[in-house]
Amino acid sequence: MAEKDDWVVTIKDELQRMDTIRTEEEQHWDKRSIYRVPASVVTDLNMKAYKPQFVSFGPYHHGEDHLMPMEEHKHRALLHFLKRSSKPLESYLNALAEVAQSLKDSYETLDLVWEKGTDRFLRMMILDGCFMLEVLRNNTQTVDQKSTQTVNYVANDPIFSYHGNLHIVPYIRRDMLMLENQLPMLLLTMLLDEETKQDEEFVNKLILQFCCGNTRFAAAYPSMGKCLHLLDVHRKILLWPDTCNLTSRQTKSWWRWNPCCRMGHEAGAGDEIIRSAMEIHAAGISFKKSKSQSLKDITFEAGKLRLPHIVVDDITESMFLNLIVFERFHVGVGNEVTSYLFFMDSIIDSAKDVSLLQDKDIIQNALGSDKAVAELFNSISKDATLDPASSLDHVHKTVYKYCKQRCNKWRANAKHTYFTNPWAIISVIAAIVLFALTLLQTIYTMLSYYDPLS
Repeated sequence: MAEKDDWVVTIKDELQRMDTIRTEEEQHWDKRSIYRVPASVVTDLNMKAYKPQFVSFGPYHHGEDHLMPMEEHKHRALLHFLKRSSKPLESYLNALAEVAQSLKDSYETLDLVWEKGTDRFLRMMILDGCFMLEVLRNNTQTVDQKSTQTVNYVANDPIFSYHGNLHIVPYIRRDMLMLENQLPMLLLTMLLDEETKQDEEFVNKLILQFCCGNTRFAAAYPSMGKCLHLLDVHRKILLWPDTCNLTSRQTKSWWRWNPCCRMGHEAGAGDEIIRSAMEIHAAGISFKKSKSQSLKDITFEAGKLRLPHIVVDDITESMFLNLIVFERFHVGVGNEVTSYLFFMDSIIDSAKDVSLLQDKDIIQNALGSDKAVAELFNSISKDATLDPASSLDHVHKTVYKYCKQRCNKWRANAKHTYFTNPWAIISVIAAIVLFALTLLQTIYTMLSYYDPLS
């Protein structure tokens, strides 16, 4: 009975403080940006997509046995960073100590060892942050095949050399795009501000060049504004609508260089279920490549469905799975990547659909078989939903209505049956001419019958 009374008193007290509690909750959730992927999302098939295999950033995977070899390289990177900055380690520790709680609040949950041990937490932040900055800087240099490593790194350095860029950094890059493996943008900006007085936009551009490998593209990119972490910056790159301002050669080199970019339903699209690409094509819809490579650049007009070009390779699955989870758990970030994947899953059912989209230069298969690409889109979009407020929802419904119109089906069937090759066209023309001649002969015969004097 006493426990019941205590509970009643507690609830009454919380009701009186509802406005204060609400404000505290809003501030608490607003600071979060790095989340643990729930066990309900992780399966045996996609576990590696969420768990770093080469290097840890941040507290969630720090100290795991298979990631320990990289700790030596982090320490070495810190020494190079400090030597180049000509500032003592204490200046960085003091600067970060002022924002230590904000850095902690960026993480959804923290083990007690990090929550209480601020000194240990800051030591990890500096090591991981400096290492990430060194990787970003080294890979935004103009790289030739002989020697353009960052200042003071030796030519045969296993990480910061041409060899490291080619063979090791792709694995680091993959791990850098995992949601559980993010570092707060505040950390990177504080380190660079203390070192060279660079602002947040400089860090964004650094990440942009690292992700895209194209300095001219980075220069053309507008201000990104406030970003949460590297994965957030990468997401904005994928959704940027103005890649059409680049030349064709630039955009192709971007996707070819960048292995990170080369990329069952629930309710969300109502009852309008889009059939596969082959069935859509049979209904009279043609596929065209969009002018930009933004994942938002999907339009349908006058029987033409335009889709952005995408390269599918070995890390596409991991990248998209982490972006889906990020959009699912971070309120307000948007649902554009998830909606794109929902749409692609709708039109891809089999290897034939992938083959058709490859022929239209919409998909570039660097993964292997067409069947593997189809299975990839089907698996990563298993629990994806299409946001009703998304522009893709309108495209989805418009395509569905177009396919349902009988006249479009008849026109498409005629086109596929009679106009697929020159011989079929010649046969149709010959049949029409023969029919016309037969009709004229019949009319002539009938006129002769009724008018024998003619």
